[in-house]
Amino acid sequence: MTTFIKNISLFDGLHEQFEENAYLGFDPRTGKITELGTGQFVCDATDSVVDGKNQYLLPGLINAHTHIMWDPNANKLEYLSESEVTVNALHNLKLLLNAGVTYIRDCGSAFGIDVKLARLIQQGQISGPDIIASGRPMSMTGGHGDLIEGAHGEVVWGHLVDSKDAMRQAVREEFKHGVKNIKVMATGGVMSATDEIDDIELSESELSVAVAEAHTKHMTVAAHAQGNQGITNALRAGVDSIEHGIYLDERQAQYMKDHHIFLVPTLNAPTCIAEQGVGILPDYMLRKNDQVKDDFFQNMRMAFKLGVPIVVGTDAGTSFNQFDTGTAKEMALLVSVGATNAQALQAATRYAAELLRIDEAYGTLEVGKNADLLLLDQNPLEDITAMEYAQKRVYKNGHLV
Repeated sequence: MTTFIKNISLFDGLHEQFEENAYLGFDPRTGKITELGTGQFVCDATDSVVDGKNQYLLPGLINAHTHIMWDPNANKLEYLSESEVTVNALHNLKLLLNAGVTYIRDCGSAFGIDVKLARLIQQGQISGPDIIASGRPMSMTGGHGDLIEGAHGEVVWGHLVDSKDAMRQAVREEFKHGVKNIKVMATGGVMSATDEIDDIELSESELSVAVAEAHTKHMTVAAHAQGNQGITNALRAGVDSIEHGIYLDERQAQYMKDHHIFLVPTLNAPTCIAEQGVGILPDYMLRKNDQVKDDFFQNMRMAFKLGVPIVVGTDAGTSFNQFDTGTAKEMALLVSVGATNAQALQAATRYAAELLRIDEAYGTLEVGKNADLLLLDQNPLEDITAMEYAQKRVYKNGHLV
């Protein structure tokens, strides 16, 4: 039994163009792609055929940097109970899936809510994008990630690690809970009240312990790294991705290209703060955002020009950074700093899957891979804003969402 989608233009993620007059078949029982090609195809009486009506088919999108625990419109980062976090996350997962995002990497959740929901999604008990969970991030005392959570302030968002031994224990705890990625805070950040962006927080030796522990347990390491020296420390430690990378320089960018270390810029985060935060957000956030935004975009142009492998992530959940529209807007922002439309599509599909180490089953449309699919009315290679249109047909594991 096969479901065929015919009369489509197909972007498989491997090539930089759509294949016209294409079809794709998948088995709805297994959720796997069984065949694809162009022209005529053979089907039997047990098969079903969906007319794609000349729409544009591409792989389901991957957002490699989200925070599903937060409500981007509430701007409430602290004193969230586990119930609030869960309600926010369930709502945000629905928004992501309806927008065509079929896989995410969550980069820090209180109470390990991303780990718990990832299991429920895999078991089919709730619907949503699949999740690479990071659990609680690694932060220094007083640094980016030292946020008070729980209705009565009974927990901290991140693990507060102030030594190599503390880092080793914290990574092992997250491994025990079932995370697949370790998030480390190498520098200060825009949204933390106590530090500056160029502050060096976790030391290189602490970061190295995190990487060593994670890599021996088949986990990746993502480094929040905004200041230049913190980026250097994270790269020396051997992380798999630099998140944000605001003050990335050419030497670091060339190193990332040569060693295939991914960059996840999250350009949507400073854009949302600048566009909607004035008069609402705390002065320290606005000050730091204004301080870095122009440099950030300029350095990302340099990174694209040098050929750094870049992946779509939005930092969704931070202030005004939406789950339903943010992924598409991030792709448009990547185009604004030098990506081609095809590169932007691949940054949210093929290369994102490589970073998350799920590329054996996701990220491209090939026989044997999961039927996570997105159908659009307009061609995003001609106009990347076609990704933002609300009218989408989304398939997750071969089932229409």
